[in-house]
Amino acid sequence: MKLLVVGFGQCGNRIADEFARLNRRARRYRGVEIITGALAVDTDTAALGGLQTIKPDHRQRIVVGETQTRGHGVSGLNELGAQIAREDGYKVIDAIRGTKRFTETDAFLLIAGAAGGTGSGAIPIMAQLIKERYVDRPVYSLLVLPFEHEEEIEPRTVYNTAVCLKSVHLVADAVFLIDNQRYAGRDFSLAGNIAETNKLIVDPFFSLLCTSEEQKGEHIGVSMLDAADIKYTLSGWTAIGYGKSLLPIITMPWQEAKNKGIHAMDEAISELSVRCNTKDAARALYLVSAPDKEMSMDLMKQLGDYIRSLAPETDIRYGDYPVNKALIDVTVILSELREVEKVTTYYTRAVSFAEEMERKQEDATLKPPSRTEEAEKDIPTLS
Repeated sequence: MKLLVVGFGQCGNRIADEFARLNRRARRYRGVEIITGALAVDTDTAALGGLQTIKPDHRQRIVVGETQTRGHGVSGLNELGAQIAREDGYKVIDAIRGTKRFTETDAFLLIAGAAGGTGSGAIPIMAQLIKERYVDRPVYSLLVLPFEHEEEIEPRTVYNTAVCLKSVHLVADAVFLIDNQRYAGRDFSLAGNIAETNKLIVDPFFSLLCTSEEQKGEHIGVSMLDAADIKYTLSGWTAIGYGKSLLPIITMPWQEAKNKGIHAMDEAISELSVRCNTKDAARALYLVSAPDKEMSMDLMKQLGDYIRSLAPETDIRYGDYPVNKALIDVTVILSELREVEKVTTYYTRAVSFAEEMERKQEDATLKPPSRTEEAEKDIPTLS
């Protein structure tokens, strides 16, 4: 499956940059292309300069809102981010249309941090514009939820996140939810932690995107997942997970291979991008990737029975991807989630935040003037 990736805001652009690197990896190790284009969109010119893989030209690093922000960002105001997207969205559409391999695109993936200003404000507006322009391709979004410390330092991040979640959910065909807190590591510097987190966010997409583009006969599975299977599965709130088990050099007994497959599946479920109840998924997908000699019908059945036990009422699709490597890995997608506790919590907290802001504004108008304000009334000015 080939995606055209567009990042919005600093968070979204870093992850889009990571997808561009993922395409280099696919080209080098699988001999396939999985990203038809990677674009970065921001109101902050300096932030765009920090990218490493997306080419540094105006067609791929796109500055919007220069009239309003002079290239210095929107200071967390997602309303301004949305306004700029309405006014300058044509720049993004033009860049998409000018992508050299655009005709190969199966779907769009729009990425943003849900708590910020530019990204969270622009992504729902651009999702709608792209859907209206390209009605034959699905538009997916990947929204990164804030770290807990960000919510504690700046309560508005909760409000921004809730507004972004609702706005995108109403427009996009599917929304990948990424809970940053689940990826937070304690042994990295701040920059190192963000880089590692972005890699962990993107890695689960690798085999999933590669398998349907595979050209070599020995790497084409018995039950190959193609773009149609992925499109069918993706709908509404979505979580993605990835797990792996290292393999010994020698061929294992079939029972040991099954155990390692189950371990990888269990890790994928445990490491889902957002905490959810597996029984709440209306659709699911899993992909098993391993050396051909370690693949068996028994392994696939065991994994199928395992995920069926976790999601008994879910419509499940699956595939195998035989590749030569020293591990078994499993990618799992749970989609059309009926309920996500994290989203519900943001909605509830955002309502409380809005009510608190309104109360503070009312209190400010009723407050008597301060002594300083009283004292300055009779002082003349020079204007």
